[in-house]
Amino acid sequence: MYRIKYTQKIPLSLEESWEFFSTPANLKILTPKHLGFEIRNSEDMCKMYAGQVISYTIYPLYGIPVEWVSEITHVEENSYFIDQQRFGPYKYWHHEHRFQAIPNGVEIVDIVYYKMPLGILGKALHYLKVKRDVEEIFSYRGAVLEKLFGPYVPLT
Repeated sequence: MYRIKYTQKIPLSLEESWEFFSTPANLKILTPKHLGFEIRNSEDMCKMYAGQVISYTIYPLYGIPVEWVSEITHVEENSYFIDQQRFGPYKYWHHEHRFQAIPNGVEIVDIVYYKMPLGILGKALHYLKVKRDVEEIFSYRGAVLEKLFGPYVPLT
């Protein structure tokens, strides 16, 4: 099992950041363009709720399409939500998105637990490509958020 933790501060109120992140359609904005992210079930994508199923396609390797189905398993408004893969490229994927108001903005903490399929081949693929790809997605997201909302400036 692998774990990645990513923390970012943005200059929005807790309510504004929750509104943005709890709208599934915004996933496309936050995903690197080369992955070709497309939501397949575009109905019911206005507001996130526990039990919601989101189906999408990505193209992570040589233009080969991969279907991914996630379920939003927990939602506590303005605090956190959790998505879990129900079908997709990983043997296991659990992603916690946590939001906390801080002076002059919001701190967002993402914690992802995931497991590769394919045994030893999956471990090698993780070492050679997947770990960097996951980290790149969070770095890309950070850059997009800063471009959209500006840099976080702490109160002095």
